[in-house]
Amino acid sequence: MTAALVGVPRGRRTLRIAETFAHTVQGEGISTGVPAVFIRFSLCNLTCGGCDSPYTWDTGRFDLRAESSWREVDDLVEWAVKRPEKLVVVTGGEPLLQPGVLPLVQDLRAAGRDVEIETNGTIAPVPELVSAGPWFNVSPKLSGFGCGMREEKRIVPAALRALASSGRARWKFVVQDPGELAEIAALEAAYGLAPISVMPEGTTPEAVLEGMRTLVTPVVERGWRLGTRLHVLLWGDERGR
Repeated sequence: MTAALVGVPRGRRTLRIAETFAHTVQGEGISTGVPAVFIRFSLCNLTCGGCDSPYTWDTGRFDLRAESSWREVDDLVEWAVKRPEKLVVVTGGEPLLQPGVLPLVQDLRAAGRDVEIETNGTIAPVPELVSAGPWFNVSPKLSGFGCGMREEKRIVPAALRALASSGRARWKFVVQDPGELAEIAALEAAYGLAPISVMPEGTTPEAVLEGMRTLVTPVVERGWRLGTRLHVLLWGDERGR
């Protein structure tokens, strides 16, 4: 998605944001269950069929001008630090597309907040962003989740190497079928990915639980962490949770 769809930002400290929300917990990855606030970026460089936030990028179904707005870094930081939650999850869309993610994270860290950036692993973070101290929750897209997307679009070796060498990456894979676990093992071997969490795709509690039951044995056998989608178990597919 390009800036032409939503206009041009006024400056380095302006971001295209789809939504902000609180009164929730981190639902995925190593920090599952931790109270958190979320800043969801608009725009993405992938077109995943399994995406749970298509309103951030899918112009075929959504009007991005209506679904997002330009927000100033200062306003976002002020909103976040007024909240009691210490963890701020920067998600998307794809946050690393927008240069303004750097001052946002720097200011949040300076204010004493822990920050996690949810990223699809196709864009290497700039060194200054790594130095700011966020965690990168990296979710490379497997063949099933990508729904026919070319592998070279969803798997970018240079970006994966940069994230793996940062010392700040945790790896999270969404699986539709146990057969995709071989793809994860291949990526683990090629790029030295660790730690790895595996979770099922699903937008209902029933689908998530059934997927976890299917995955638990092969995931444990490989020494990985079985993940969940806690927000879905609690609230289903409710937006802003």
